[in-house]
Amino acid sequence: MSGETGNGQDLPTWQEYFSRQSQACRDPALRRFYAAGLPSEETPIGEVPLAALDLETTGMDAERDVIVSIGIVPFDLRRIRPAQGHYWVVKPPLPLSEASIKFHRITHSEVAAAPDLDAVLDEVLAALAGRVVVVHYRAIERPFMDAAVLRRRGERCLFPVIDTMSLEARQQRGGLMQRLKGFFGVRPPSIRLADSRARYGLPAYSSHHAKVDAIATAELLLAQVAKHYGPDTPVSTLWV
Repeated sequence: MSGETGNGQDLPTWQEYFSRQSQACRDPALRRFYAAGLPSEETPIGEVPLAALDLETTGMDAERDVIVSIGIVPFDLRRIRPAQGHYWVVKPPLPLSEASIKFHRITHSEVAAAPDLDAVLDEVLAALAGRVVVVHYRAIERPFMDAAVLRRRGERCLFPVIDTMSLEARQQRGGLMQRLKGFFGVRPPSIRLADSRARYGLPAYSSHHAKVDAIATAELLLAQVAKHYGPDTPVSTLWV
């Protein structure tokens, strides 16, 4: 969030944005979400409350596709708390495609009995409030959450994320050696969730279940911080 716009004006920090939105939002749940605030950019990651977020969707385009399930698991560098996590299946506005069912294994009958996202949105926002969100591939979770909230509440839902895929890309695809390999046509290592976990000796889990993938993402971040960073690393080094 912080930085400069194209006209040279400074963008607000994430803390400033949350403070403004806590006053400007009309929706009570969004107002509470923003009012819970964020840690300062200098806060060590070891002191930051975190929430792993995973969404299963009908596709990759947040403007056209929709959320069908949500998994959230709270954690910090000391402990992951699956029992305190949440899992929701939500009903999309259109029937599921066969490709979508095959991918995330959520069936027509499951979504037929599920609520609309609006019915559980207050719970979702409460589960994320006051925590820094951790995802694997930020091009899904943040834009889909923002689009879904905008459609239902008429207001934006934006927040910083720690993206374990981006952190893995820093290690596996950055540096002179990787650029040289690319020059000679060597394909870069995979940074998909399962492949990234395997590099740290983490076990293989069944994929495309939102809560299981949230747990897997939380475990991956702990391994990445332990190997490449440390508990004193400022949170702003990791979030985007």
